[in-house]
Amino acid sequence: MSDEEKADNGRPKPQARGRAKPSRSERSSQPEPSPEPSEPEPIEVASRSQRYMVAALPPTQLMTMGVVAPPLSPAALFGMLEADPHVVVRRRLIPSRASLFSANSTAVPEIVVADMDFEYARALRQSLPQVRIEQDRLLTYARVTPLPERPVTTGFVQPLGQMCTFDFLVQDAAGNPFPGVTITITGTLRYSQGITGSDGRASVTLIGEAPEMVQSVLFDPPADHWNLKLDRPLLGIGRDNVIRLRELSETFPGFPQQQIFGWGQRAMSLDRVAPTFRGKGVKIAIIDSGADIKHPDLSGQVTDGIDLVDDSVNGWTVDTVRHGSHCGGVITGADNGVGILGFATEAEVHACKIFPGGWFSDLVVALDYCIDKQIDIVNLSLGTLEPGAFVEDKINEARQAGVACIVAAGNTGGPVNFPGTLPTVLTVAAIGKLDTYPTDSSHGGEALEPLTHDGYFAAKFSCYGPEVDVCAPGVAILSSVPNGGYAVWDGTSMAAPHVAGLAALVLAHREEFRGEFQARNARRVDRLFEILKSSCTKLDLGNPYRTGAGMPDALRALGPVSTGMSPAPTPSADIRQLLEQLLAALASGGYVPASTTPPQAMAPAAFTPAGVKTATPRTTASGVGIRNALTRLDEEMYTAGLTGYAPDPLA
Repeated sequence: MSDEEKADNGRPKPQARGRAKPSRSERSSQPEPSPEPSEPEPIEVASRSQRYMVAALPPTQLMTMGVVAPPLSPAALFGMLEADPHVVVRRRLIPSRASLFSANSTAVPEIVVADMDFEYARALRQSLPQVRIEQDRLLTYARVTPLPERPVTTGFVQPLGQMCTFDFLVQDAAGNPFPGVTITITGTLRYSQGITGSDGRASVTLIGEAPEMVQSVLFDPPADHWNLKLDRPLLGIGRDNVIRLRELSETFPGFPQQQIFGWGQRAMSLDRVAPTFRGKGVKIAIIDSGADIKHPDLSGQVTDGIDLVDDSVNGWTVDTVRHGSHCGGVITGADNGVGILGFATEAEVHACKIFPGGWFSDLVVALDYCIDKQIDIVNLSLGTLEPGAFVEDKINEARQAGVACIVAAGNTGGPVNFPGTLPTVLTVAAIGKLDTYPTDSSHGGEALEPLTHDGYFAAKFSCYGPEVDVCAPGVAILSSVPNGGYAVWDGTSMAAPHVAGLAALVLAHREEFRGEFQARNARRVDRLFEILKSSCTKLDLGNPYRTGAGMPDALRALGPVSTGMSPAPTPSADIRQLLEQLLAALASGGYVPASTTPPQAMAPAAFTPAGVKTATPRTTASGVGIRNALTRLDEEMYTAGLTGYAPDPLA
């Protein structure tokens, strides 16, 4: 039986039914019939086979395990599985050259990925003790899919025959039909979803519920607008329920024509780092869904990669999921005067595409790529509830090769997901901050009590536990998505890139990584993680397992770093003029400075999105002049390359 005759479960494929093919002579004497549309051949529903990773263990490992069976060579194992009628071989994962010639005895061996029935896999494991067989599991990316709260169980069940269908017309801020908006209706018993078409319309049906039972409706746009959550909405049946969404520019004035820092980058003091610190010389890999390199903020920033989904040469430049492009913007968004600004704008960034449909085996291959390319930092905004020994070994192997893996904790709101559970990675939980999103969006629903005095909160969705090393901004994070757009998302997927981007700056600009910790080994990785954790601002959010050491701070992490530049220039004429204006404003207002705190040490102006009410401080005319002078002074200092805040687009 040939491989083509094998079905996915190892059984022969059903033979085609109907009239036999005519002979060659019959075909030559008969006119060619017009092609008729063919229907898919029906198949009998049966249990599907499972995907497994199979590897022959090396002799040294067999001795450690006490296995007396003779070792198998990788080639012999591959041939055995290829010839087995109960097995369908999918691919053969040969380790990278760096792994093949490594002195590390724990390097992951060659792996065969194959499909077989569960019972057959168990029998194979028992008959071949010198072989490791592990289920190949699907991974999920750690972005939160916006959903309203869970349906409330009320103790009664409506008859299934009862249903209600709601028609929606969703418009953008200009009143045009908005395609691609996901609509989620949550009732008392269940929820239902729909997506708007090119006309901006969608119909969503709730089964077993009445209109009065609807708890909320959530509208999640693909790009450039805030999502909208309506609690206890009054919805009509038999007519369009019209919704108009708000543009991001209502909250971020001038965006995207004016470039801005995200609130998370400001929280981590990136805006106070000299603009000469850009991560040059460091290599970062984003193992995700690819990156849209045509996006203005990713063009020229993500320059290489690998596609493990379609095995296409340039497939890594296509991001249908949008997740990898969002992570990429946080890490390396271009300093081009528009859109967003990433942490490490001069780092060399690679995109390893494993989504949609990423498996453990894909992650193993992607990590092999990182070892081979001598990647310094890997962003893993992904995970699963189940552990995997092959992935664990490959991450350990990467650490030995000097590759630092920064991993999202997960979004299930429970224990930390794998591989964030491993002690050899840096695991990142998510936090949020009040007043960084409109009150009628879904982001506020992620806040857990207690809050800090300045409004930080633990994210409800974020996984937590003793494995969490640090926390980072992961609620209402603005970044790039394909086709030149921008979106505001939640997730530990959004928190991990903040830390990965800062890690690149630390590696590039701390002298010790060009001296004592220059060698690519585990010691280098451990030192990087130690610096990031020791730089943290501690946050009291009620449970230390939700924050780890706290939120990393860029100024502390970079420390006293030599820039390799000539001494700082003396203040320019513009700065001197601003200082004179400041002193004049202080004198005219009768103010006496209480301290000698430099202007750059002052916090940027707070921002309040539309719909959030705050008290308005009383300000004198002289006070306005002083504040404006300070702001201009800060901008001049930042432009000159001195310590200071970048212009605040939200002020």
